[in-house]
Amino acid sequence: MRYTVGVLKALVITVVLGSQLLMARPAKKGAASQKAAASQKAASNKVNAARAMQYTREVTAFGPRQIGSANHKRLEAYLRSQLKNDNLEEDVFTANTPSGKIECRNFIAKFPGTKNGIIVVSGHYDTNYGLKNYVGANDGGSSTGLLLELANQFRGKKRDGYSVWLVWFDAEEAVKDWTGDDGLYGSRHLAQKWRTEGILTKIKAFMLLDMIGDADLNIDREQNSTSWLQDTVYQAAGNLGYRSYFFGRSLPITDDHVPFVQMGVPSVDIIDMNYGPNDSYHHTPKDTIDKVSAKSLGIVGDTVMATISLLDAR
Repeated sequence: MRYTVGVLKALVITVVLGSQLLMARPAKKGAASQKAAASQKAASNKVNAARAMQYTREVTAFGPRQIGSANHKRLEAYLRSQLKNDNLEEDVFTANTPSGKIECRNFIAKFPGTKNGIIVVSGHYDTNYGLKNYVGANDGGSSTGLLLELANQFRGKKRDGYSVWLVWFDAEEAVKDWTGDDGLYGSRHLAQKWRTEGILTKIKAFMLLDMIGDADLNIDREQNSTSWLQDTVYQAAGNLGYRSYFFGRSLPITDDHVPFVQMGVPSVDIIDMNYGPNDSYHHTPKDTIDKVSAKSLGIVGDTVMATISLLDAR
């Protein structure tokens, strides 16, 4: 996935300071009635945590899902079948990796709203490259499963708010090593594509979900993220009584939000980077389904839904 502190000092200087200049802006003041309505709506928009867990279990059961593998293609077919009734775009591109050119595919499910603008909620579905017996239940599986459950929340409903686009990024993981341009292939490609198409200017908020199924859930305050959007997530968590699961630790992380941060899009990485004792499950064969919790998926899913409600009311 993405590594922290030592590797990222240069990134922190360039990205964090740059994002503060580009994106720091106060939240618009809304009427008290609007805030109360948003809080009430957030309380009623609860995801089906058990169903999110089942999706995660099914995704994990495909086994290792590194880009270009047979299991990866099987998972793509699974996503396609789950999203067949949605307005689904398959963004196919070729990643130029240290192991050669590999065809990759981002999945984008679009749910229209009545307001002019887009909220993006995203995660990656590939697993770490080259690790034997690595099934990525949390790292790749949990975000994939929760996004499928979020699709259920929006499917067939008329949104009285911004359009919501759900994105399953491909090729987040490095093929050899987290240096240079090895990693974040799907998000770097899509950020550039959307900038060319003029879509980036329409995005009101970009939320990334990663490693959010950890049974011992502690979401980090990620230092490259947009502060006002983090504050909105924290407010949403507080409205639901989930504040103790959020932002107990602060650190910089390289993840799929960074290409969007660099292009001036308000972005937040919702991630629990400490997975297992001293992060001992992260990128190891210990990242198995028994380490993932439906409760954690529900906490994050509910908070995302509540955040969207607050953003709609801004």
